[in-house]
Amino acid sequence: MLKEIAKYPLKIKGTESSELNEVKSPFSGEVIAAVAQADEKAIKLAITQAHETFHSVMKKMPAHKRSQILANAAKLLSEQLEDFARTIALEGGKPIKDARIEVSRAVMTFTIASEEALRLDGEQIAMDRQPGNEGRIGMVMREPIGVIGAITPFNFPLNLVAHKLAPAIASGCTIVLKPASQTPVSSLKLAEVLAQAGLPEGALVLTPCRGSKGIHLVSDTRIAMITFTGSQEVGWNLRSQIAPGTRIILELGGNAGLVVHGDADLTLAAKAAARGGYVNAGQTCISVQRVYVQESAYDKFLTTFVDLVKNLRCGDPLDESVDVGPMIDTGSVDKTVEWIDEAVKGGAKLLAGGKKQGNNVLEPTVLSETAPNLSVVCQEVFGPVVAVMKYKDIDEAIKLMNDSRYGLQAGVFTQNLEVAFKAARQIDAGGVMVNDAPTFRADHMPYGGRKESGVGLEGVKYAIAEMTQPKFICLNLPPL
Repeated sequence: MLKEIAKYPLKIKGTESSELNEVKSPFSGEVIAAVAQADEKAIKLAITQAHETFHSVMKKMPAHKRSQILANAAKLLSEQLEDFARTIALEGGKPIKDARIEVSRAVMTFTIASEEALRLDGEQIAMDRQPGNEGRIGMVMREPIGVIGAITPFNFPLNLVAHKLAPAIASGCTIVLKPASQTPVSSLKLAEVLAQAGLPEGALVLTPCRGSKGIHLVSDTRIAMITFTGSQEVGWNLRSQIAPGTRIILELGGNAGLVVHGDADLTLAAKAAARGGYVNAGQTCISVQRVYVQESAYDKFLTTFVDLVKNLRCGDPLDESVDVGPMIDTGSVDKTVEWIDEAVKGGAKLLAGGKKQGNNVLEPTVLSETAPNLSVVCQEVFGPVVAVMKYKDIDEAIKLMNDSRYGLQAGVFTQNLEVAFKAARQIDAGGVMVNDAPTFRADHMPYGGRKESGVGLEGVKYAIAEMTQPKFICLNLPPL
């Protein structure tokens, strides 16, 4: 079988042949690729290659060249949109129509980075504001920090990788990338695109591997920054493992809440919740999980929402009509079903879904009357489950929204500007979307969480700020 599928060897100088890991479709179980696995030696060699390339090439590369490479990558990616979309659908189970959206967003991420590479400006500091400094001129310039260690998740195997790579290249850094073991093919193909776009050899080195082997990337003193997207358990553990002086960006879990006030456009809110709660089978850090509806609007919203959810079509991600594809693996399905059963036993009402359809597909699920201590409310489900609950006034809604370990993004539907601003200012999250689902994300906006949802910011411009560092230079010149 392995002779009939695509094979991806390691492209790390000094490595020999290594074990191949089969990548399987979560829907069909079909083997779609075989990917060589990096061991500790290979990871160390990858870091050496990236470290040498940073000092010899990337930190010296002018901004216009970095910008052109990124623009080239965006163009090539756009030309290969359908191939990348199919890859995402096959290896990750994302419905093909949503996979195309992901590719288009990745094109935009590289395009934005191409523009931002030309905006890495410094500033002049007026030193003569203090007596005795009349002959001095101060300036601040930004420099790339070095080798970026990037660890990416399965749920957006192209665009979340782009959000690591594009800002790093724009900054003049090099990258050692560990893609998700379930969905590495998109990253491997993207590396080929970047090489065609003109990225120097050694500026991006991939180290596919499973589980704890990635610790060799995190703990190496030559890594200037670790940027990680994934679960909070893994992320916070990584923070304790990094070498002294290494920066870190953690984009971790969420438990996104949505407030629907009594004066809201209930149809618009229901559609946003139905889309935001079940896109990518709910496997999104900002997937709608908790919906709080004011008592006066509760029954009408719930009826509209449940009808929309029941009309979502599940099945083969390559089917153009499918809205909800498979979850990533059987373990994820089983855990989600277990939490649904726990909720029902705890008094919640199951209004839609809750059943497996085979091939790792779980029906979109709606629960009501869920207690705050149930896992589907207080933990991150990361599956196609939405709990709908009531509140009396906006103060209670804000309190319920903030009663969480997480603080990534939130949403509020209302036609009252005062209510909108009160909620937006008092909800403790990295982003609050008004009259939109918390699932909304644009690739140039700041994106990052509070509390256990992480530290640092993504969004191209903001990631570049994290991946560069200021240097102050002062010239002591003779008097005029």
